[in-house]
This record gives sequence, C-alpha cells and structure tokens, in this order.
Amino acid sequence: MFEIRIHSRGGQGGVTAARLIALAAIRDGRYATAFPFYGAERRGAPVVSFVRIDDAPVKVYSQIQQPDLVFVMDMGVMDVVDVLHGLKEGGTVVTNSAHKHEFAGFRTFNIDLTGIALKEDLVVAGNPILDTAVIGALAKLGIITIESAKKAIAEMFTDERDIKTADDAFREMTV
Repeated sequence: MFEIRIHSRGGQGGVTAARLIALAAIRDGRYATAFPFYGAERRGAPVVSFVRIDDAPVKVYSQIQQPDLVFVMDMGVMDVVDVLHGLKEGGTVVTNSAHKHEFAGFRTFNIDLTGIALKEDLVVAGNPILDTAVIGALAKLGIITIESAKKAIAEMFTDERDIKTADDAFREMTV
C-alpha cells in the first residue's frame, strides 16, 4: 500500500487534490481512498489530507501516521506542523517551492505550484488553487499516470485551465 499525506492550508485545494489523486488511481485500475482531517477550519488554517493507493481493496480508514510520501503545499505550514513526522525512512517529500529544499534522509522534490497556478490564473478569493498542479506533479513521479490524472480532473472540473495546469506541473516537475 502506498500512503500519501498532504499538508496544505484551507482554500489551497489540498482536500480536492487528495480526491483527485484517489480518483486517478482508480482510473489506473487500482484501489484508493482519500479523506481530510480538519476541525472547524477557516480559509488559511492548516489542513491535512490522506490518500491510500493499493492493488487490493483498501480497508484502512485511519489517519496516515507513516506515509511513503509527504506533499507540502505551503511551506509556512512547516512553522506549525512537523510535516516529516512519521515519514518512512527513505520516503519522499514534495514541496511547493520555487527554491530548492532538502530534507536529510528523504528524496526531495521542489516545484513552484503557486507560479504554475498563477500563470493559468487559477485563483479564488485572491489565493492560487493548487489541486490540479499537485496531481500533475505526482503523475511525473509515477504515483498515477498523467492520462488518468487528466480523466480525474475532467470528471471534477469543466475549466480547461485545470488540465493545462496539471500538464504544466507534469512538464516542470524535475525527477
């Protein structure tokens, strides 16, 4: 089973990204679940979302304590949350950053999702929406296929900019 924990802020699209990843995995012929964890949140508050992907039915519905991959959609979350807590040895960290960050003992990837979303003007209430950029980046890592990512996006959204954003993230993600 492959487990992903997404750290974001309310309104960035972290919860939707988890749903899109799970849907894409299902379109790839795998089993997946996705769910968020948050209280009475407001826009901008830290939110954690979880995705499990497997070749067999997923029967675990608890929070993910030892993920294989952590996706940090807002680097500021790291000031209030230990995003690396429980990350498996040799696990993967993906950060939404135009700058290079490294985390000792982990495979680290950095991609400017915010810049990609702004380029396509995917903004709500003044905030860039990153959900479709996240799924494009994860497709580049081979977690899901880009074809299934696009199918999942098309099932949830009608705006062509969403698929363009995923394509841009897929191309810009350096592996």
